[in-house]
Amino acid sequence: MPGAPLKPMLAMTGQLPAGAGWAYEFKWDGVRALADITGGRQHLYARSGVEITVAYPELATLHEQVDDALLDGEVVLLGESGQPSFTALAERMHVRDRNKAARLAAVMPVTYMIFDLLRHDGEDLTGWPYERRRAALDGLALDGARWAVPPVFSDGPATYQAAAEHGLEGVMAKRLGAAYRAGVRSPDWVKVKLEVTGDFVIGGWRPGARKIGGLLVGVPRPDGRLTYRGRVGGGIGAGLERQLLAELEPLRTPDPPFAGDVPREDARGAIWVTPRIVVEVKYGQRTPDGRLRFPRVLRLRPDKPAEEVDDAG
Repeated sequence: MPGAPLKPMLAMTGQLPAGAGWAYEFKWDGVRALADITGGRQHLYARSGVEITVAYPELATLHEQVDDALLDGEVVLLGESGQPSFTALAERMHVRDRNKAARLAAVMPVTYMIFDLLRHDGEDLTGWPYERRRAALDGLALDGARWAVPPVFSDGPATYQAAAEHGLEGVMAKRLGAAYRAGVRSPDWVKVKLEVTGDFVIGGWRPGARKIGGLLVGVPRPDGRLTYRGRVGGGIGAGLERQLLAELEPLRTPDPPFAGDVPREDARGAIWVTPRIVVEVKYGQRTPDGRLRFPRVLRLRPDKPAEEVDDAG
C-alpha cells in the first residue's frame, strides 16, 4: 500500500448495539483520511492509500498542534445548513493541482472530523482499547477552524435520534475494549445508517428511454466476478447519467462480469462493463435470493474501490 502507514479499520453495517461496553459517535458523510504528522510535516492519505495532502490546503497547519501523531478521521464538507454534503465534496476529492485546490478551499472549505489516535510521540496505540485511545485523543485538545474532535456518547438511542434530527448519515457504535484492527472490517465497529443503503459494483447497464435505463449491480466474489443483486433504474437524473456514462463507456467489455445467470429481462440488450465503478443505492427490503427491492441510486462512490464492496456494507 503506497505511502500510507496502515489501512484504516472498517465497520460492519448492523443494528444499534445495546448494553454496556459501547460508545457512540455520529457517522459523517465524507471521505476517510489518515493524517500522518511527524517532524513538523504532515501527509494525508485516503482509504485507498493514495496521498491526498494537496487536495486540502486548509488542513495544512494541523501539525502545529501536535508534534508526532497518526490520526484517523473523516474529511467532510459542511453546507450552509451545517449538514455534510458528499456531492459538494466530490468536486474536491480528486484535485491534485495546488492552485485549483487553494481556490476551492477558499470558497468551499472542508472540515476534518478526527475520531481516533493511532500513534502519539512515537508510540503505536493501535493495540490500546478504543476507550483509552479516545481519552488520549481528547487529551490533545485539537481544535481549529478546519478540524475538530466530535463528541462521543454513551446513550446509543439518544445519539441515533440526534443524528436524525440534525440530518446526519447515522451512528457509529464502537466497542470500548476493542483494539484498532488495521485493514479489518470488524464487528467491534458497527455503522447504523438512518436509511437502508448499500454500496454495489456496476457490472453493466440497460438502455431505456434514456441512454441508461437501469444499472445492473452486484457484489464481488473471491474469483473476481460479481454476485448479481439487481437492476437499479431509479434516481438516475440527467447529471448523474452523464457522470455514469463518462465512467462506464471506457470500461465496456463483451462478456458479463456476473457469476451465474442474470435474469433474461435484465440481460436483454445489456451493455457489460469491467466491474470497477461503485454506486451507493437506497432500497427497501431484499428478496430471499438477495435481490434489491425498490432500489434508487443515491450517488457514485469514487472514493471506494470495487474490491472493498461486500454485502456487509
